[in-house]
Amino acid sequence: MTKLIFAAAIAAAAVLPAAAQTNDPDVGKLPAGPMKAVVEQNCTTCHELGRIVYGNYNAAEWANNVHMMMNAGASLTPDQVQPMIDYLVKSFPEKPGNPFKAVAGPVKVSIKEWELPVPGSRPHDPLAAPDGTMFYTAHMGSYIGHLDPKTGKFDVFKTKTPISGPHGLTMDKEGNVWYTGNFKGYIGKLNPKTGQFTEYKTGAARDPHTPLFDKNGILWFTSQNSNMVGRLDPKTGDVKLAVVPTEKAAPYGMVFDSKGKLWFSEWQKPKLAWIDEKTMEIHEVNLPNTATRPRRIAIDANDVIWISDYSRGYLGMYDTKNGATKEWASPGGPKSQPYGITTLNGIVWYDEGNTKPNGLVRFDPKSEKFQTFPVLPSGGGVVRNMMPTADGKGLVMAESGVNHVAIATIQ
Repeated sequence: MTKLIFAAAIAAAAVLPAAAQTNDPDVGKLPAGPMKAVVEQNCTTCHELGRIVYGNYNAAEWANNVHMMMNAGASLTPDQVQPMIDYLVKSFPEKPGNPFKAVAGPVKVSIKEWELPVPGSRPHDPLAAPDGTMFYTAHMGSYIGHLDPKTGKFDVFKTKTPISGPHGLTMDKEGNVWYTGNFKGYIGKLNPKTGQFTEYKTGAARDPHTPLFDKNGILWFTSQNSNMVGRLDPKTGDVKLAVVPTEKAAPYGMVFDSKGKLWFSEWQKPKLAWIDEKTMEIHEVNLPNTATRPRRIAIDANDVIWISDYSRGYLGMYDTKNGATKEWASPGGPKSQPYGITTLNGIVWYDEGNTKPNGLVRFDPKSEKFQTFPVLPSGGGVVRNMMPTADGKGLVMAESGVNHVAIATIQ
């Protein structure tokens, strides 16, 4: 059972009335007790009970999930929160998971974590600011967070539109933080100095996902379930959209190559694609293995795209210059679910989101050797995205399932 909670289902929690769905086929798997009816009433307004009865969470993760659902609109009363958590922990205890695979290597890494000030925030994407601080999107908390790692001080900027589902984020040259309002169909801009928000509707691209600025200051974004790629001109607010030729491709991560060409992954298909910035015509590239599902992508100085193959547990590469491909089995195995990925000084770094604990993986393309580091003490909780720090000495990471952000310092 994946820990991914679909945006559409979460958004629905804010608008659907709380009503028990006793016809759910898994209702009989809920143990008897005073909290059974509360679970039926509050946990079936936006998703099926299977997400609970087949879930695999420890006590802290169950608590985090309950708070995420409350942030999305689940109408628990204060006196029901802890009994709900206790009921879920007792009824559905954590099962053995895919173990972390230790692989020794030449580099030392230290990981420091910070628990977020808002329970159930579900930090999704991190952003390393030029001044050494970190921003992050709180997908379920509906805010943009800011952490000063030197002092541990957090700032919380609540979105103007409630339950917006902030997802991806990036920064412009003026220091404004731009993010995708994944649940409410808009691109948002935050001025951290004033706390002022500006919103730009994305029309048919109802679930904007990952944003990225080009060299001309145009903001490009993917829209996963809408199957679109869009561009926003911040000066005019004008939005243009292009539909991906392959149906249900789920355009996801994005990178620019050295020539300014925008590439993106189609994570529900074995494809990469690039888009013409003038005509917005999309050109797709088939990857060799039809079972490949490229979730996040990163690019190095040689214009080689690195792929986290989520479905197969592989690290892949695609050379944009000559079309060459190659892949390597991830240390955590076929169920390791590689996810967040980046490059730093010619080295590929990525997260194995389905190992216990998560594995931070280092791959050296020259030697083709792996090294792994356990994401401790929290366990990681699925690192959905990461990027290098401004000084190039580490990585910022958002740990969605455990309500933490982290910095991995490379020694």
